[in-house]
Amino acid sequence: MSQSDDKYLASLKKRYAKATKKQRGKILDEYVQTTGCHRKHAVAVLSGKRQRVKRPIHRPRRALYTNEDARAIESAGYLFDGVNSKRLRAALDVELPRLRAQDAFQVSPTCYDRLETISPATIDRLRAKRGRLPNKSRSHTKPGTLLKNQIPIRTWADWNEDRPGFTEMDLVAHDGGNARGDYIHTLDFTDIKTGWTECVAARNKAQKHVFAAICMARQRLPFPLLGVDSDNGSEFINDELLRYCELEHLTFTRGRSGYKNDSAHAEQKNWSVVRRSVGYRRYDTPAQLKLLNRLYECLHCYVNFFLPVMKLKAKVRRGSKVKKTYHKPQTPYARVLANSHVSIKVKAKLRATYQQLDVVEWRHQIDDLTDQLLATQHS
Repeated sequence: MSQSDDKYLASLKKRYAKATKKQRGKILDEYVQTTGCHRKHAVAVLSGKRQRVKRPIHRPRRALYTNEDARAIESAGYLFDGVNSKRLRAALDVELPRLRAQDAFQVSPTCYDRLETISPATIDRLRAKRGRLPNKSRSHTKPGTLLKNQIPIRTWADWNEDRPGFTEMDLVAHDGGNARGDYIHTLDFTDIKTGWTECVAARNKAQKHVFAAICMARQRLPFPLLGVDSDNGSEFINDELLRYCELEHLTFTRGRSGYKNDSAHAEQKNWSVVRRSVGYRRYDTPAQLKLLNRLYECLHCYVNFFLPVMKLKAKVRRGSKVKKTYHKPQTPYARVLANSHVSIKVKAKLRATYQQLDVVEWRHQIDDLTDQLLATQHS
C-alpha cells in the first residue's frame, strides 16, 4: 500500500469508530467496494482488530493448453477406449511416437510437444465436461453345490501371484434383461499378476460350452496356465472341470459365496472390457455368437498390447479411510516382458507380434464389429 492508501484507511478507521450503526454499514460498503476484500475482513480491519495484509497482485495465469490440445486428448481417449488420465498418460508415453510416424495423429508440432509432457491432472481438466453414466449389472449365478467341498476356497497362502499363470474367471450374461431361454455368455479370463485378459463367447452356460471356452482362453495365453479361481456357479463347480484341473496339474479354487470381491480382477474386466464393448443387449443367435468371438479376437490384441492397467501396490487403513497406492500404469504386454518367469522365447514372439500391430486399425475393427452386432438387433 502507498502512503495515500494508509492515510485513507486511517481516516476511515476514525470515521468508523465514531459512526452510528447505519453509518458504519455505508462505510463498510465503501471500503469493500474500493478494496474488493471480504466484508468480515473489512470489519476486522476498520475496528483495529486486524492489520490489512500487503499482498502482491495475482493475475490469472495465461492458458497454456488450447482447444487443439483438448481435441487431441479426446481423439487419444477414443483410440485407447476412454481410459482414465493416468492410464492414458502411460499409453501416450509408449504409443505417441508410433502414432505420429504412422500419420494417424494429425496435430501441429507445438500440440505434439505439449502432449509429450501433459500431466494426468491437466488431462482431467481438459476432459472435465465428458461424463459417463454408471451401468448396473445383473447376476444369474446358479450355485453349484455338488463338489464345493472338493474345491477349496481360495486363500492368499495357496497361490503364488508373483508369477503369471494364476487367473480368475467369470461369466457375463448377455440376456438383455430377459433371463428366459438360452442366451450367450462371455467367459472373462484374467491373469492376476499381469492383467492379461482373454474373453470367449459361449452359446449358453452349459458345462460343455463353458469348458470349451476355458480351453480356448487357455490357448491364447502367452504363458502357461497354473491356476484358476472361479465363483460358485454350477458352470464352474462341476466334475468335468475338476478332473481337467487335476489331470493338467492346475490349482483350482473358488471364492466365498456372496463375496463378489473375491474375484475382483475378473469383475473389473467384466465392465472395462466386456460391457464397454458389447453393452447390455440380448445376444442369442449363432450369428451373434460368431460376431462376439471375432470381436474378442480383436480385443485380445487391443486390450493386452495397448491399454495400460493400474496394479495395486499397497493400501493402508487409517481409521475409516483406506489409502491406496498404485504401481505405474503399464500394459499387460509390458508386464509380461518385465516378468522373469516368462521365457525369452515367449517374449521374443510377443515383441514380434507387437511390431505388426496398429492401435488405430484395431480400434476401427472393434468399432466395425460392434456396429455389426448392433445391426443384428434390428434385423
